Amino acid sequence: MFALVRKNRKEGVLKNIFVGNLSFNTGEDELRQLFEPFGQVDRVSILTDRETGRSRGFGFVEMSNAEEGDKAITALNGSQFGGRAINVNEARPKAERAGGGGGRGDRGDRGRR
Repeated sequence: MFALVRKNRKEGVLKNIFVGNLSFNTGEDELRQLFEPFGQVDRVSILTDRETGRSRGFGFVEMSNAEEGDKAITALNGSQFGGRAINVNEARPKAERAGGGGGRGDRGDRGRR
């Protein structure tokens, strides 16, 4: 498993943390408050469905210090939050998708047999 780690010019290394099995009612402020006891939280994002705008039940937390991020992962993985046992681990880099856009694409052989 690879961690998504970026350099922060001021403070060294940033750690991106995946948080899964979130309650659909969890807000970004609540998620930030959950992680703040472990260190500085730079960014929080909960992903939402494009069509409905509802939470997809997972998000990401970016922390300024990789060591603090590791402590948060250890402490929070499997813990109860919003009535659910949350999954907390290092975010993996987004996989590149094969193919190109999924358009209709005319193959030129329609109607031929």
